[in-house]
Amino acid sequence: MAKQSYQVFDITLSRRTQVSPSLARLTFTGPDVARMATHAPDQRIKLFFPTACGSLDALFDCVEGEPDDWYAAYRAMPDDLRPPMRTYTIRALRAERCEVDVEFVLHGDEGPASRWAMRAQPGDRLAMTAPVSEVENLGVGYEWKPPRGVKRILVVADETALPAAAGILEELAARADQPRVDALIEVPLGGDAQTFPSQAKVRWLARDTRPGCAHGEQLLRAVRDIDLRAEIASLGGPPDSADAHEAPDDGLLWEAATTDDDAPFYAWIAAESKVALGIRRYLVNECGLPKRYVSSMGYWREGKVLG
Repeated sequence: MAKQSYQVFDITLSRRTQVSPSLARLTFTGPDVARMATHAPDQRIKLFFPTACGSLDALFDCVEGEPDDWYAAYRAMPDDLRPPMRTYTIRALRAERCEVDVEFVLHGDEGPASRWAMRAQPGDRLAMTAPVSEVENLGVGYEWKPPRGVKRILVVADETALPAAAGILEELAARADQPRVDALIEVPLGGDAQTFPSQAKVRWLARDTRPGCAHGEQLLRAVRDIDLRAEIASLGGPPDSADAHEAPDDGLLWEAATTDDDAPFYAWIAAESKVALGIRRYLVNECGLPKRYVSSMGYWREGKVLG
């Protein structure tokens, strides 16, 4: 059997940094983190949180017996021993120092991840699945794949995708050829705005400044405020047919771009699933942007608990 590109890492919290009122950066360490890899600013990982008894021992014992199929081993665990699992993004990896950063949105006791992060102290243990450095990058686990020659980029994110969006803006700032970038980021509070080393035009949209606005409503308004129709029309070529995709009732919108390196425009959208779908439809149906230029991801679904 081929070696899996992801493995389960045993990690320990070494320090925490309050990035903003709603966002905490937790730095983890562990000897095996030296073998961890990340391939893009939106590199997805899984975090496993202690069960009610406060232990992850059963998980590590289980996956140690099935090193080539951690997910099957995890699913086979008894319900009372299977730890809650949630999807996150690697914010930064310093493998040479055996350190990895993950940023958490703090939203009270609504779920196991936020509840754990609000109380976590240095020395606390978690489990994480992440890519391993000795396995070839297979291009999975991330969607930030901008065309090499792209001239125009749109980044749209809510707070759950803020760590990925921040990494994207930092990566773009380091490029020798600077595309024109608009970044729209919705956050809970005005104090959650950050400063990035970026030439992008970044617009922060805080919900506490617009009482009554639904989650994501400001994002769609802000996308509409950018005059994209003329820009997109100038791309030429026949427009794609109407975007008929519907997010499944029990799942998430997840539509990756399929551009080539000559594509002039690239949109990366990550937010609540219905919000991401609404923005995608606007870009495709009303602005005429080819669907192949748009990566749109539902990082969560309102009213649904997803791993």
